[in-house]
Amino acid sequence: MPTPLRLGIVGAANIARQFCTGVAGSPDIAVVAVASRSGEKAAAFAHACGIPRHHASYEALLADPEIEAVYNPLPNDMHKIWTIRALQAGKHVLCEKPLCMSGADAREMYDAARAAGRHLVEAYPYMSQPQTLRTREILAAGELGRVQVVTASFGFGIATPDGEPVADPRNIRLLPERGGGALYDAGTYAVSFVRLVAGARPRRVLATGRFTRAGVDQTVAATLEFPSGLIGQITTSLSTSFHRHAVVIAERGVLETGYSNHAPAGTLTLRVKRGVPNTVPFAVEEIPGGDGFRLEAESFTTLVRTGAGWTGASEAESIDTALALEAIATSLRAGGTWIDIPT
Repeated sequence: MPTPLRLGIVGAANIARQFCTGVAGSPDIAVVAVASRSGEKAAAFAHACGIPRHHASYEALLADPEIEAVYNPLPNDMHKIWTIRALQAGKHVLCEKPLCMSGADAREMYDAARAAGRHLVEAYPYMSQPQTLRTREILAAGELGRVQVVTASFGFGIATPDGEPVADPRNIRLLPERGGGALYDAGTYAVSFVRLVAGARPRRVLATGRFTRAGVDQTVAATLEFPSGLIGQITTSLSTSFHRHAVVIAERGVLETGYSNHAPAGTLTLRVKRGVPNTVPFAVEEIPGGDGFRLEAESFTTLVRTGAGWTGASEAESIDTALALEAIATSLRAGGTWIDIPT
């Protein structure tokens, strides 16, 4: 049997707990240590998740010689610094989305990975789901013809429509100083999906939206124009019922997906229409799936062990998504003007 990838986690946030639950039992992953800035918090997390070691600082975890790779689920504003430090410490890195807060930061992070001779990838569980792999397959085969429009939405309710917290006002998604807001949380998924379908960097974007009383973007709608003529539209919100869906509209067909992170019932679906007339029905494809954290972590292990096999976002996709998110945020703050993205 191959040796499991020995993984350390920087931070003890709730998403890290979900990650540990997702990878538990995988023969490919062994979470061997966790770090927090509080030794007590790290110890409690390790005990709850069955992790053998804990560290009272991120630096101590990066110095742990038993750790081969790091999962970075820290707040958005901390992704860049601790990813680069992990790479410089000789660790491969699986970094939670969004990779960082700007295109320049994304390039710097990948440059650091190359300099260290280590792998860096951005964690989007939905991309490792067979549902998304099948979507890529259909698009790559040209079954639907040229894509003309793609829309993607993702939102949930942690703020009221009036911009007040529903529950915890210290939720990092509601804190502007931590890189919070709908766009850099749920919106990253929508933008990444549009980039996945387009297969290219958008050339310009335009955005509008509303802000919470604390100053983070609460609801955002954006249009992305691509060099091919494809138009992408995304919406995201912190003040809605949970929703997550995307529609790919092409010259000879339509594809609908939930681009889901997880498959609790064991299967996910795609609805695909192959044909132009309105009389052509949608075919429903039932696709086996699983826990997205486990699927992406096992794919990450394959990449580390073999240098290939990664099913998630490529470097180009992650950089282009970072550039698009940055441009959307700029357009939003500027009151809805077109923002060009350099080629």
